Amino acid sequence: MSVRVGVITFPGSLDDVDARRAVRLAGAEPVALWHGDHDLQGVDAIVLPGGFSYGDYLRAGAIAAHAPIMSEVADAAGKGMPVLGICNGFQMLVEAHLLPGGLIRNEHQHFIRRDQRLRVENADTAWTNGFDSGAEILIPLKNGDGGYIADDATLDRIEGEGLVAFRYLDVNPNGSLRDIAGLTNERGNVVGLMPHPEHAVEPGFGPDTRAAMRSGEDGRVFFESVVSALVAAA
Repeated sequence: MSVRVGVITFPGSLDDVDARRAVRLAGAEPVALWHGDHDLQGVDAIVLPGGFSYGDYLRAGAIAAHAPIMSEVADAAGKGMPVLGICNGFQMLVEAHLLPGGLIRNEHQHFIRRDQRLRVENADTAWTNGFDSGAEILIPLKNGDGGYIADDATLDRIEGEGLVAFRYLDVNPNGSLRDIAGLTNERGNVVGLMPHPEHAVEPGFGPDTRAAMRSGEDGRVFFESVVSALVAAA
């Protein structure tokens, strides 16, 4: 089976090309999709990439959540298509109510960039099945509006139902409640997280020195996971 993964470009997307490259390195065919279209071009999975869609006006991801193509994304997700939201894409998923809660300005009010250690809390999703539950991974993080929030009832529900996909380790970089770095929906086909797995898909980037981010390869597992899940389901 040839797996085709669509990556949607919005005005202000920064990491769409990186996401398509990650898809290609995982052995799938990347397909460029446009925010203003209503055509998913027959793809098998979708990535909502990082960036500053529509300039982050109103709230990060708020306008993009109402882009024309998002009605198709919501419909496809409801039918079980794997959807991954990365950083700004995660913000779109919560604004579109495909994942619960919200994302606000970082607690310290500053944009942050760092290599971030995460713990994989749920390894049973379309995007995390290549990890072991409890695995500790290193994924680059870069955001200004990454503070995850929800009311206590919602937090208790997502904890109780195992919907926390990733949790920050060592340091909570943005004030996210309960150290939540990423979520999954109940079905396990929709996953969103603030760190950027598409920037950790091969060694040498970038670069591997003490003075800069040392990405590694942990992020490639996200994209290999969805390929494996789709092939197994075919």
